[in-house]
Amino acid sequence: MKRYLIIKLLAVNLAVIGFVMVIVWLSIDTLAAGYFVTLMEKYNISPEPAHDMFISAVHRYLLWACLAAVILAVILSFVMMRRVLAPLTRMTAISREIAAGNFAVRVPADTEDEVGQLARAFNRMSASLEKLENLRRTLMIDVAHELRTPLTNIRGYLEALNDDVLPPSSKTFALLQDEALRLAQLVEDVLQLARADASYGNLHLDPMDLKEAVNAALETFALTFTQKSVTISIQAPEGPLTVPADRDRIVRVLRNLTDNAARYTPPNGEVKILIEPGPRKVRVVYINNSGEIIPEDLPYIFERFYRGEKSRSRQHGGAGIGLAIVKELVEAHGGTVGAELVESKIRIWFELPMDLS
Repeated sequence: MKRYLIIKLLAVNLAVIGFVMVIVWLSIDTLAAGYFVTLMEKYNISPEPAHDMFISAVHRYLLWACLAAVILAVILSFVMMRRVLAPLTRMTAISREIAAGNFAVRVPADTEDEVGQLARAFNRMSASLEKLENLRRTLMIDVAHELRTPLTNIRGYLEALNDDVLPPSSKTFALLQDEALRLAQLVEDVLQLARADASYGNLHLDPMDLKEAVNAALETFALTFTQKSVTISIQAPEGPLTVPADRDRIVRVLRNLTDNAARYTPPNGEVKILIEPGPRKVRVVYINNSGEIIPEDLPYIFERFYRGEKSRSRQHGGAGIGLAIVKELVEAHGGTVGAELVESKIRIWFELPMDLS
């Protein structure tokens, strides 16, 4: 590729040099030579010998000038093409490494021209591919880890029943059913996460009342809140609060956040929900007891399979996917998510744009 581009550039330069040389040659033979003869005749000087000497000298110097131009064109073409093609050659080699699975390689981008911009774009693409590959590997490891525990328990119970070590009883079957339900819930969570990943560019935005959707999510978990004697309070402006959103996906966001609050708020606790409209965005904040969440957990609670409350999460059946789904769906709408600890309370919030622009 390198030699081919050099030859192409050199051919273009030689074509330009040859065209200019032909034009100058013809101009000398026609215009300059005629003017020279007229000038000789004006001063009564025989033009023939001088004319031949003039034409010969001009042609000779023109050939020398053309040869110098060709040499200069070759040198400059070689130097410039080496500078231009060096990053492209490295990109070719690095693209082969990326195709082989090495996503950590990068192209040096030390210029500000178009080639440097291309190198930086190539590096951003490599970084994105590396991130996706790391996410894929982490997801596979985490899913395998999550599946292993209930499968091991089910296998252990079945072997014990088969060997008559454990007598069949309603309690044993209930334990097997619980483990099977955990597996089913994990598969459903992973499926929802995959759908959240696929939401980018596939949203059906329609006006929806955010306050109504929050109340609907609370009604879904009303029994859980009642059984735990959890107090619910909502602070929101009067009247409907309409935002452009994909209803099904935002309902999923609110259900996950409400489920998270219902799952980890202790008995006799309190859950407060704030709906705060702004000039261009609306923020929804869920506030409840922080439990075992510490400040070091905050940067990771929206990561897949991350658990802040390690000791309680398996008891409650969570796989650490709910908030990851929230993050994916909100960002697909062009919004943002966040979390903070304030006076032993955790505030988990998300923002959605108020308009489509």
